Amino acid sequence: MPLTPLDIHNKEFTRGFRGYDEDEVNEFLDQVIKDYEIVIREKKELQEKVETLNEKLGHFTNIETTLNKSILIAQETADEVKGNASKESKLIIKEAEKNADRIINEALNKSRRIEMDVEELKKQAKVFRTRLKMLVEAQLEMIGTDDWEELFDADFGSELEVAADKEA
Repeated sequence: MPLTPLDIHNKEFTRGFRGYDEDEVNEFLDQVIKDYEIVIREKKELQEKVETLNEKLGHFTNIETTLNKSILIAQETADEVKGNASKESKLIIKEAEKNADRIINEALNKSRRIEMDVEELKKQAKVFRTRLKMLVEAQLEMIGTDDWEELFDADFGSELEVAADKEA
């Protein structure tokens, strides 16, 4: 067990013939007691400081552990979100490709239908043109006949007078 300042203070030395000067020894012991008390006080303060620092260290160690766990969880979550986003983007791309294919197919089908309609209209236009041409040619032929000359030469005025007389 270590000495205390009180142990040093109460220490009695045996006296011998022509021993040390008692006042000088007592003065020296008083100085040792003071110094020893200071050392003990400093030791106690340092021990308290060490305990406080150990508590803080424990607290910060807990914080560090918690932060490390949080970082790991955040990384896992980020990886999961990244993976989900990648899957979702692939699904969106596939859906867009399907829609694009569907739109292209619909456009091609519509283009083919329009092309067929155009061909049908061309055929109908050719038939119409042929019929119109035949009709116009028939009309021109009718105009070009000699029957018109007979009509111009005929005297309808006298026939009209006779008809008018009969009605009256």
